[in-house]
Amino acid sequence: MKPFEIVQDPIEVQKYADYVLHEGAGAVTVFSGHVREWTNGVRTLSLAYEAYGPMAEKKLAEIGREIEMKWPGTRVAIAHRIGQLEISDIAVVIAISSPHRKNAYEANEYAIERIKQIVPIWKKEIWENGEVWVGNQHKKPLSEESIK
Repeated sequence: MKPFEIVQDPIEVQKYADYVLHEGAGAVTVFSGHVREWTNGVRTLSLAYEAYGPMAEKKLAEIGREIEMKWPGTRVAIAHRIGQLEISDIAVVIAISSPHRKNAYEANEYAIERIKQIVPIWKKEIWENGEVWVGNQHKKPLSEESIK
């Protein structure tokens, strides 16, 4: 396991939590992002993620360095899955340990926002009535009512 990796197989959350745990850690936060079925009233059937692995892993490691500089004493591991994901599958896991819980929570939230900002991962949303590649992960699909 690498601390910052793009994977194609299902993510095993515990191995990332175990990786960041150390004797100085008073807290470990683990965030797992899952494929949800409904977004703004539109039913998602599945998601497909693509990335150029070496570049995406480099950017994940950059986020890890940012966190370790901003919150000294933290240890970070991040994995993002690519390929076809079904409802409830884990797309991303972020594990962060810190001497104190507040820093671990803050750093974890920071990590997911930075992933959306700088990591080149593309997502295709596959719905009952179509599909679309989403470049901006903050953008949400339109509901049936808003399209009419």
